[in-house]
Amino acid sequence: MPDPSDLTGKTALITGASRGLGQQFARALARAGADLAITSRTRASLEPFAAEIKSLGRRVACVELDIRDQSSIESAVADAIKQLGQIDILVNNAGCNIRKPAVDVTWEDWNTILDTNLRGTFFVAQAVAKHMIPHRTGRIINIGSVTCVAGYAGLGPYGASRGGVKQLTMSLAHDWGPHGITVNCLAPGWFKTEQSRALYEDPSWVEYLCERIPLGRPGAPGDLDGALLLLASDASRYITGQTLLVDGGVSVGALRALPKPQSGGIT
Repeated sequence: MPDPSDLTGKTALITGASRGLGQQFARALARAGADLAITSRTRASLEPFAAEIKSLGRRVACVELDIRDQSSIESAVADAIKQLGQIDILVNNAGCNIRKPAVDVTWEDWNTILDTNLRGTFFVAQAVAKHMIPHRTGRIINIGSVTCVAGYAGLGPYGASRGGVKQLTMSLAHDWGPHGITVNCLAPGWFKTEQSRALYEDPSWVEYLCERIPLGRPGAPGDLDGALLLLASDASRYITGQTLLVDGGVSVGALRALPKPQSGGIT
């Protein structure tokens, strides 16, 4: 019986692939057999990573994309298709954040975050779906966050954008399901990325965070691979409109109700 998670012969477009989780997603897809179109605002920033993917025996297209510019989105999708012939999988990963107390958020801050994380996600999905619809198949994975379902101080606009991605995912699943396209949201919890690196330099904050994660640690490289491959492959052919949280359980709202167990066992 064929392996439903084998992506050999498939092509994936990953936005925001110059660093962080975007590169981790790309590696996982490439190892599963997919050829890749990887994007960034500057094509040159993709070249070292493209060489890594090519060493796995995969075809790679480096594509310039500014997710806040509609013409750039349309050109990027057309370029990816021109170089690789098709797009079977979209990983809508590009995003940004500006951490500030709510009273300090500016009009420009709000627009930057929402235009990137929500508007950009929609129009990239739209451009790719126009290509997928005639083929009557496709996998669209919008990258969200635990802030799709939970609110945190200092993350007002970001949480609004990610909550919007969750709602958008459900709407697009309904829109494009009749065309054989699944649309799901992969929502990571607390992972160390370039956006959050400064937080992890504070040991007291890391301890505070881990107290609230039932599995006792932040996310590590590779923790998202299984969920990503599920949503990208035929293994998820009957899953659409869903938000899959990969967060170590932090979204359950865990707070320690009992003292930490003491060494020496039960007395």
